[in-house]
Amino acid sequence: MGNDVPMQSLLLFACAVRHLNFTQVAEEFGTTQPAVSQRIAALEKYLGTALFKRAHRGVVLTAEGAALYDAVHDHLAAVQGAVERLRTRRRREVLTVATDFAFANFWLMPRLAAFQEAKPALDVRIVTSQNGFDIRGEPVDLAISFGAGQWPGCDAQPILPEVVVPVCSAGLLARHAPASAGDVMEMPLLHLESSGPVRWMTWHDWARAQGASAENQRQSLTLGNYPLVIQAAVAGRGVALGWRPLVDDLLRGGQLVRLPVPEMATPRGYYLVRPHGRASGPALDSLRAWIAAECAA
Repeated sequence: MGNDVPMQSLLLFACAVRHLNFTQVAEEFGTTQPAVSQRIAALEKYLGTALFKRAHRGVVLTAEGAALYDAVHDHLAAVQGAVERLRTRRRREVLTVATDFAFANFWLMPRLAAFQEAKPALDVRIVTSQNGFDIRGEPVDLAISFGAGQWPGCDAQPILPEVVVPVCSAGLLARHAPASAGDVMEMPLLHLESSGPVRWMTWHDWARAQGASAENQRQSLTLGNYPLVIQAAVAGRGVALGWRPLVDDLLRGGQLVRLPVPEMATPRGYYLVRPHGRASGPALDSLRAWIAAECAA
């Protein structure tokens, strides 16, 4: 039998313990009673001990057999549990949602538990990218994308407009006490890096809209994703452009404060994006409706 006991021999042994009758074991395994007896005898020879005592109407487990069964039963139960979990997971519907780091971190994740509690048989998979992506070529059910509402070959439903207000820590605001947009531009600024065309408002955009100069910046820090930008703002490293409602929880909690300048709105914003003609379904429809309702609220 080699160095390892074949799994089939242990399965057959466990079945024999349940039935205490080799004929019934043979029926379950689709073999013959002599073949079962031979496999059990071979297992006993390998172990050097008897596992069963033969009786008139079947077999009786020995003490050694009982000890082996305790170990085998625990392992088989663990295997069966893993199999059931995999089968259950395959039966569950999984929706893949693509979005950027900012929306995932500050809006979707804090609210997603409520949706999953309402839909316990539905799993959600979130994939993130700081840059734009073409959902038409990706295995994605729904994209929550930032832009101007134009995605070729896709339907785009607006859910959140771009509303921006500069934010920073209370300590940084107290030290600088800006009274105008020009004062803000002289504070340490936090920039969001982009490897392609910039789709969101930048500090230069903000300064131009406010009629302020962007030439007097004293210090700046550029970071690769928006959660890092906000983390740096909370830590007092500089002023960030805060997208509402993404930063609203931090403003309510006092980790960030608004600077005393007007917030700005643009024609851009977040959209629910789906390729034309891609199949939907009740689960996806419920997720889209939930996101739209939460954003409206």
